[in-house]
Order: sequence, then C-alpha cells, then structure tokens
Amino acid sequence: MKVIRATVNDIEQVVELFDLYRRFYKQPSDLNGATQFIKERLENNESTILLCVHEERAVGFTQLYPMFSSVSMRKSLVLNDLYVIEDARRLGVGNALIDAAIQYGKEIGAKGVSLETGADNVNAQRLYEKIGFEKESNFFYFYSI
Repeated sequence: MKVIRATVNDIEQVVELFDLYRRFYKQPSDLNGATQFIKERLENNESTILLCVHEERAVGFTQLYPMFSSVSMRKSLVLNDLYVIEDARRLGVGNALIDAAIQYGKEIGAKGVSLETGADNVNAQRLYEKIGFEKESNFFYFYSI
C-alpha cells in the first residue's frame, strides 16, 4: 500500500473515488461535475489530494485545503474529504491517508490538521482519536447563501 500526491494525471482515479464519496453523503452521481471540480482544485493548486493505491488500484483518497490563522500567522490544513472504498476498509487505508496528511502538513510547516465529522460517525471518531486528534468544543457557525 502506498500513498501518493495526486496530479491531473491521476484525475480519473480521483474522480471515481470522489463521486463515491459524494454518493455516500446522499448526493447524486455527477462524474462530469466531479471531474471539473477536481481538475480546477488541482490546476489552481487550491487543494492537495492524497491517493492510496493498494495492489495497483486506487482504494481511497483525502483532500486537504489550506487555511490560515492570523493569530499564529501560520498555515493549517483542513482535511475536508476522506473516503475508502468498501472492500478496502479495515486494511488501514484511512490510517495511512491521515498519516500521510499529517506528514504533508509537517513538510509544509503547517500548524496542524483540522477535520470535522458527523456526531453519529463513531467509527471515524475512534480512528481520529486513536491517531491523536483532539475533540474541540468550539462552536461553528455557517451562513447559507
């Protein structure tokens, strides 16, 4: 199993996983939209996508977005997307992707990696806490436009 930093050359593999990820969150399949979205993120250097390959097959990905802290004057990463195909779960793919995300953060001098998950996603919560993520008690707000 290896984790690589995806480029536009890997777009087909990423888009397939990204579409499955969106469908997991009850969104309709949209391969054209997914292709455009991922292509724009990669071409504009707006995100970093890490792709896990196992036995020459893409089995999972994570997408990281940069975020900045004015107080610390440092960059952080938002681990926004994480998906592992069903038949590769329990093989350590999620762990490998998160470890690679943390390592990437260290390489670029980031302050840390943040993420959020649903209150009912206890499997993900266990994984994050096992790796060393700490649950925060901040209040997050969102204004829908």
